[in-house]
Amino acid sequence: MSENGGLMTGSEFLGQRADRRPFLLAALPLVAMLVTGCGSKANNDTFDLSITPSGQGPAARNRQILVPEPTALKLLNSEQVVVRVSPSEIQYLADSRWGDRLPALVQSKLVEAFENSGRLGGVGKPGQGLAIDYQVVTDIRAFEVTATSPRVANVEISAKLLNDRNGTVRAQSVFTATAPVSGQENRDFIEALDRAFAKVGAEIVDWSLKSM
Repeated sequence: MSENGGLMTGSEFLGQRADRRPFLLAALPLVAMLVTGCGSKANNDTFDLSITPSGQGPAARNRQILVPEPTALKLLNSEQVVVRVSPSEIQYLADSRWGDRLPALVQSKLVEAFENSGRLGGVGKPGQGLAIDYQVVTDIRAFEVTATSPRVANVEISAKLLNDRNGTVRAQSVFTATAPVSGQENRDFIEALDRAFAKVGAEIVDWSLKSM
């Protein structure tokens, strides 16, 4: 599926390039991994994200924070794993999915990372009734693997530290990370995304605590 909503099967993808033999041979491993349509009922491998930020650095144990679900464009707001074929076209990784919608998964892992740091008085999600000092408001700008050589995972998340008592932005920053894809399997794509997200998530935790 491309960003304009059109469907592309594997045979159509190859047929458009039947007169480009060298490209065709190089593209075969990637095409085999890209989804051939939307709404497939095939059994998919389900993947999670991991995050292990350092417990070192400043603490804010007298502070409680809220982590809302990140915002994201529609192409990232699903369980599909995004592969960018060109600057203007994306497809989804076949037979693979995240364990939840990507924004919900990122939110859960950020909450876990803040809790595991042991450096805050409390961390919660909206609706949990905490008395909040700050909100960590995020937007997922990129969470994808590029199909061009070299293949790399790209994660970019912007973050704002919002004073919940007066509505002012205490600090804001953009966090980016890349990680090389080490193989041809779907699992290799996911592992690269996981490494890039782990770096971004750890940086968001450390930056938030330093900015309070």
